Amino acid sequence: MNLAKIFQEKDIRNFISESWAVSAPMTLIMVFDFLIGITDIYIAGKISKEIQAVYGFVIQIYFVFIIIANALTTGTVSVISRLFSSGDKAELGKAIFSTVVVTTAAGFLFGILGIILTPGLINFVNIPQNLKPLGIPLAQIYAAGLIFHYILINTNGVLRSCKKVRLSLETMAIVCACNICLNFLLVFATPAGYRGIAISTAVSVLAGCMLNLRHTRLLVPSWAMTFAGKCVREIFRIGWPFGLSQALWQLHSMALYLILSSLPRKSVEILAAFSTGIRIESAAFLPAIAFHMANAVIIGNLIGEKRRANAFRAGIVTALMGISIVIVIALLVVMVAPRLASVLSDNPVVVREATTYLYINMLGEPFMALWVILAGALSGAGDTRSMMFIITASTWLVRVPLCYLFVVVLGFEAHAVWWTMNLSQFLAAMLMLRRYMGRKWLVDRGVTEV
Repeated sequence: MNLAKIFQEKDIRNFISESWAVSAPMTLIMVFDFLIGITDIYIAGKISKEIQAVYGFVIQIYFVFIIIANALTTGTVSVISRLFSSGDKAELGKAIFSTVVVTTAAGFLFGILGIILTPGLINFVNIPQNLKPLGIPLAQIYAAGLIFHYILINTNGVLRSCKKVRLSLETMAIVCACNICLNFLLVFATPAGYRGIAISTAVSVLAGCMLNLRHTRLLVPSWAMTFAGKCVREIFRIGWPFGLSQALWQLHSMALYLILSSLPRKSVEILAAFSTGIRIESAAFLPAIAFHMANAVIIGNLIGEKRRANAFRAGIVTALMGISIVIVIALLVVMVAPRLASVLSDNPVVVREATTYLYINMLGEPFMALWVILAGALSGAGDTRSMMFIITASTWLVRVPLCYLFVVVLGFEAHAVWWTMNLSQFLAAMLMLRRYMGRKWLVDRGVTEV
């Protein structure tokens, strides 16, 4: 089956409509995430370049602790989207109850570990010494709110799997407004100072967690509040490869941070520029994540309905829609890159390096969108292992070694890191496309070959 045939199908409009119905709210949710992140980096930059640099590193640690929540949610979406479309309300209720219980326990455990372990981790890693005392309290506050963020992420997955993504959208709108308002209030009007960046996140995710638990409770009848071990095992089976791939991705981000820290000149400014560039880049990256999540739900629902051929075509349609949006956003970012960077930092070196980062990395955004969105389709089908291998190959066999070679061994400037990131995006896109078009991800899930 080729692309021309796919677009000749009479039900192509249904694919677009169904994809957009999930993707549009998810894109708005990602916009809210973007606004939160861009506000954080803006406020950090207004305080000092040191706070802006340490925030970038601490948020990478925080994302490492979020990995388990994302892994559980990946398994949850794959399982619950199929149960929802199959019409088995009893098993659906048990699955929702079970995953919320497991997620809450995991959030509590990793929150405690985060509070205990992050000081030692920050003191151990090779970042400028003057940044370490600033990072420890910030990281511990983020860790204290981890349990609420775990529940928020997982219940968002439950809601979109049950075609109630608009409820999730309403919750995240409130989280966004709460976070941004508290950010300015706590940082500039209270003794909390820069710690207010983390406090605002913890308080806002608590509010979102409470709202989502209320929405989710309506999906679980009292008689279905039973822990289903079999369902949890299936969620873990699907989720652990995704969790490992996320761990490797976040560790690679920290590795890049440490490689850039070894630059002989202006390392703090480069780190601040890296943090700034990533936040601006997320304007293009987050819509790709939105379509990734939408693809997971769509594929899971269609497989639950035994519509295997439609699942294959819908995944391609969703990917093409997402890539088109990402290309438009990338072009806009390139047009306003210097202005955006200057808004987020007053330091001319940070502005210049962040602008260069954006000019180079926007070239790789279409490839990033391709592999990220197709990965959503694979995860919705439960084929998370191939995604894990592709991410591992493109980051730890290509990106990190080459960045180390260029910067630490050969003494190149930060630009070499930015170009290497593009190379790994292209490799990941080609590997993911090959896996998807081979359709083994459908066969692996017990579906007869298309």
